[in-house]
Amino acid sequence: MAITYLKTADPRPLVENKDIRDIVHIMLANIDREGEAAVRDYAQKLDGWTGDIVLTDEARRAACARVPEDLKNDIRFAHANIQRFAEAQKATMGECEIEVMPGLIAGQKQIPVSSAGCYVPGGRYSHIASALMTITTAKVAGVPHITAVSPTRPGIGIPDAIVFAMDLCGADLILNLGGVQGIAAMAKGLFGGRPTDILVGPGNSYVAEAKRMLFGEVGIDMFAGPTDSLVVADHTASAETVVWDLISQAEHGMDSPVWLVTTDRTLAMEVLARAPSVIDSLPEPNATAARTAWNERAEVILCDTREEAAEVADRYAPEHLQVQADDLNWWLDRLSAYGSLFLGKETTVAFGDKTSGPNHVLPTSGAARYTGGLSVHKFTKTVTWQRCNAAASHELALRTARISRVEGMEGHARSAELRLRPQPA
Repeated sequence: MAITYLKTADPRPLVENKDIRDIVHIMLANIDREGEAAVRDYAQKLDGWTGDIVLTDEARRAACARVPEDLKNDIRFAHANIQRFAEAQKATMGECEIEVMPGLIAGQKQIPVSSAGCYVPGGRYSHIASALMTITTAKVAGVPHITAVSPTRPGIGIPDAIVFAMDLCGADLILNLGGVQGIAAMAKGLFGGRPTDILVGPGNSYVAEAKRMLFGEVGIDMFAGPTDSLVVADHTASAETVVWDLISQAEHGMDSPVWLVTTDRTLAMEVLARAPSVIDSLPEPNATAARTAWNERAEVILCDTREEAAEVADRYAPEHLQVQADDLNWWLDRLSAYGSLFLGKETTVAFGDKTSGPNHVLPTSGAARYTGGLSVHKFTKTVTWQRCNAAASHELALRTARISRVEGMEGHARSAELRLRPQPA
């Protein structure tokens, strides 16, 4: 068995990450100190936005009215699929109650968080789908209050289609904010919002760092890096399909890695040959982003066997894992580390990114080794409870006191032994 790298990625500079951390730390400190005034200042300086921060009901209705009906129907289609899948996920989350021993009853409950903050990327692309993925899932989970933010465009604000998606999904409060200032405003409950229990949604490096720094004060969906995708392909795959699936993900950004793992050298060489012309056919800024990502971050890996290809895929633990190979059920059973899996030539990551239903907020940078993507579970606390009668309390107290004293925890022992005395009615 052998693994051959036909194309390798360049190493990432470490200084870039340190610069981002320093900038975000300063911004969060300023917002801590100055509150809404600092947020408004950043919105003006960074996004050129001087309008209202809170999107009024009137402005929300006006934005929705400007969206063409055909586009509304497409957004409704995607929303219905995402909602249906989230509802199916919720149905798997059960409550339970068990008599652990005679007289001791314990159980678990599912309680949604009280507030969520949903970040919807803007900037280069208008991520309508991110509004659908985050807000819909929170709503299905039963979150009572949802704040949504998205970067503004000078003189325009949040694009109308994103506002329509936020409104359709049930956002309670929409703020004309992006970047670190948007994340901080949601976390702290500024501009009439509620301090959020959890922050979710993809974003650029500054947004990801802000979420990382706020983790603990609030929950987050995951530590996110640049989006990444891996395609596993064998001799049955089409080079044209493979190259487009790789380049379509590379257009996310210059730092978005894409990987091809294949057992067919001819396919690998054809993909390498075709990639530049496919990139050149894209409009700007997509072409520049995809070209840099392909040149600096892409890898093409040749394996002798499908088992070896599966081992490589599991080691990379990609955010998106696409299989264009024979015997799809074998791959479904064998693969174990990915954010979301796309099986067969008829299925593409783009479906998952936009409309098919499973969530597109997924673990990146190898985090799929230990976590999955955004789901109703992320907005829900699984909590436990217990109660016991006098007989069970007596048994528990004796054993708890003995273990506590072995551990050196005398207070625990005495707290347990109090239950050996008759308790007031």
